[in-house]
Amino acid sequence: MKWNARPLVHRAEFRILVTTQDFDTTLWIRTFADARWSKTHRSWHVPDTTRNRAILHLAPKIDKTPDISIVQQVARFKLWLQSRRYSENTVKTYTDALICFLDFFKHKTVDEIDIDDLIRFNNEYILEKKRSASFQNQIVNAVKLYFAQIQQRKLDVELVHRPKRQKLLPNVLSKTEVKMILNAHVNFKHKVMLCMVYSCGLRCSELIGLKPADIQSDRNVVVIRQAKGKKDRIVPLSPNILEMLRQYYTGYKPKVWLFESARPGQQYAAKSLQHVLKEAVRKTGIQKPITLHWLRHSYATHLLENGTDLRYIQEILGHKSSKTTEIYTHVSTLSIQSIKSPFDDL
Repeated sequence: MKWNARPLVHRAEFRILVTTQDFDTTLWIRTFADARWSKTHRSWHVPDTTRNRAILHLAPKIDKTPDISIVQQVARFKLWLQSRRYSENTVKTYTDALICFLDFFKHKTVDEIDIDDLIRFNNEYILEKKRSASFQNQIVNAVKLYFAQIQQRKLDVELVHRPKRQKLLPNVLSKTEVKMILNAHVNFKHKVMLCMVYSCGLRCSELIGLKPADIQSDRNVVVIRQAKGKKDRIVPLSPNILEMLRQYYTGYKPKVWLFESARPGQQYAAKSLQHVLKEAVRKTGIQKPITLHWLRHSYATHLLENGTDLRYIQEILGHKSSKTTEIYTHVSTLSIQSIKSPFDDL
């Protein structure tokens, strides 16, 4: 039997998350007292006890386990975030960041923590461990919100030097590369999913969140409901992808979601979609660390190169700020390729 075990804080309880692909191991884990299934982690978890740690070959890490008072504080913060309808990803990011911060100062009470501690954390933990600038910003945001809303006192985060955001260009594929990836799969369902991501510039969560009624063929649009930022939007529907969708619907007859797992009515998993892309890239032989978001970036860049106005691209992608969309002007090669190098005149 094979498994992977790690400590987990779940609803203010100390648990052990057990991940396995082995059927016999799964049946065995289910025999543990108080074994529960986590829909979020898609794995079983059991109580974090000395006995269970020994059985699962998990070394004691008492000194690294968050104190129960920390767990209680984080639980309060999590409930506040959920009540304000923060997205599941934001709730997890902020609670994980807060656990990391409070655990670093577990020798102190929460009331004793001040702005100097946040500066010290940045230097002695984030910089010492060479954590990313985005992680540092997540910590600052989470701590600021926690103290303002749960502790009812503000930390002057303006005194904390936030790292400058890295200005990275989006990864873009050529049209030839996109075509190779979209045509790589023999499985028609997998092919249609990848074509939908590129042809509509969708995020992973947006694709698997589609329902058949969201495809409005009479208007030639796809309705994206409650996407990032809790916003609805519409995107243009290609006549070619519409024909593929009709063939797909006739063959697969989805019940609830447009793209469902092997179980009828169950939403397709994000990890499975990522695996579909990974297999397509492997078949093409393209040696790039391509992700689903690369197809979205490529769609936006190719729209720009085809002459589509940036304002329309912003609406189609669902960007809140035009500055986010403007980054595609830096990766579009149409104007750059027309520039003649002085080397050619030598």
